[in-house]
Amino acid sequence: MTSNSPDDRKGGSEPDAAATIAAALGNAAARSGLGALAQADKPNGRVLLEAMGGIRGIVEAIVPGLLFLVVYTLTQNLPLSLGISVGVAAIFTVLRLVQRTPVSSALGGLVAAGASAVLALMTNRPEDNFVLGFVTNGAYAAALLISVAVRWPLIGLIAGYLMNEGTAWRRIAVKRRVFAVLTLCWAGMFLLRLGVQLPLYLAGNVEWLAATKLIMGIPLYAPLLIVTWLVVRAVYRRLPAAS
Repeated sequence: MTSNSPDDRKGGSEPDAAATIAAALGNAAARSGLGALAQADKPNGRVLLEAMGGIRGIVEAIVPGLLFLVVYTLTQNLPLSLGISVGVAAIFTVLRLVQRTPVSSALGGLVAAGASAVLALMTNRPEDNFVLGFVTNGAYAAALLISVAVRWPLIGLIAGYLMNEGTAWRRIAVKRRVFAVLTLCWAGMFLLRLGVQLPLYLAGNVEWLAATKLIMGIPLYAPLLIVTWLVVRAVYRRLPAAS
């Protein structure tokens, strides 16, 4: 990695607003999976597990949804299924608070699970438990696609910050193209989720909807994360940060 001055990291004449956005995205990425990978010399299994939030983070992400799937499939009882799912998410959050460990991911999962459960109970439609997930996936896909359309791909903004280059990568055509393709890949993941799950929602197939949400969660996210970082690292080894 290179070390540039604050002016260099802003890309010289690039707009201050772009540099501010890049820094905000970079700070978020530094606390995310890409940040964990960026700090590692070699992206091995242990590093990838850490990028996923560790075993505990994976359990917190999977278990509430898995319990909803199992309980609803066996009982067809919506309040019971939602109560168990949200209750377990609440227990995970309380345990983190008691143990004074980072609580943001567990709390975010609890809020999302609670809001989704309220919506499903209000409409008495179990498939509505997944509506907020559709909105989230759609919003992420739209933001990523728009960033490519305006030639400020979000993966480039994040990678530029993590690699101490700011927005200077925009002056190198190869980097612009690579970051645009990576950004499109991430948008494709969110669109794929919608493409598979929305028909199940419209058909009212709750069991398969819950199952595909689990299958298309971490099993899709983890490989794309590691591929993204490997490509970013390869690009910067071949083309050092712009001066």
